[in-house]
Amino acid sequence: FEVLLKRALELEADFLATGHYARVMYNADRGRYLLLKGKDITKDQSYFLFTMTQKQLSKIIFPLGDLTKTDVRKIAKRFGLNIAEKKDSQEICFAPEDYPSFVAQYTGHREDTKGEIVDVHGKVLGIHNGLYRYTIGQRKGLGVAGGEPLYVLKIDTKKNQLVVGPEKGLFSEGLIAREANWIGISSLESEIEVLARIRYRHRGAEAVVSPLKDGRVEVRFKRPEKSITPGQAVVFYKGDEVIGGGWIEKYNS
Repeated sequence: FEVLLKRALELEADFLATGHYARVMYNADRGRYLLLKGKDITKDQSYFLFTMTQKQLSKIIFPLGDLTKTDVRKIAKRFGLNIAEKKDSQEICFAPEDYPSFVAQYTGHREDTKGEIVDVHGKVLGIHNGLYRYTIGQRKGLGVAGGEPLYVLKIDTKKNQLVVGPEKGLFSEGLIAREANWIGISSLESEIEVLARIRYRHRGAEAVVSPLKDGRVEVRFKRPEKSITPGQAVVFYKGDEVIGGGWIEKYNS
């Protein structure tokens, strides 16, 4: 957004409009621009926008925010746009195929990306074909077998190892996030209760967020959450409002 908005302002545009399903409103009492979920909850994209600043929000328009996807298709059809019949994308918008193939194409798959698949005790169970092909919680496609179903529990980039184990190992009581950005508030001075989403399709979980040093926060869930993945975003909500968010650094067992 930073680069795109900068270019728009260089062209002397008053605002930048994008097709995200989200809403922006100005709250005079708080003196802040707020980021809200889109009306179409099934298509809401506010999760991806938690890094936006007040300056950016003041110059952004989301025309689809108050519409459903069905509404948008009807409008497109009325204007004779063939995109009205286009199927919904289930993948990353800039990756037409699956994510691992996209990474392999643009970085080049090499034999040295392979490494060991180990259990929680360090026993070697097999060989993986590159850590980028796996995600926390993955069960299918591991190519190893055990006495019970095995899941990816940890992706160890330092050792180039894939750690697998039983499903119970996927649950965590909390996490640490870095580079926290706040939208609904200017900063986090004390702990607050929120609904935290740890991935795009996550339903959200009740949690308490506490400030740490250096832009980090601690998130403690009311109930253990499954498949918390370092590198993904954790976004904090109160109702439809995005309070803020950060990048998951590590999870607590």
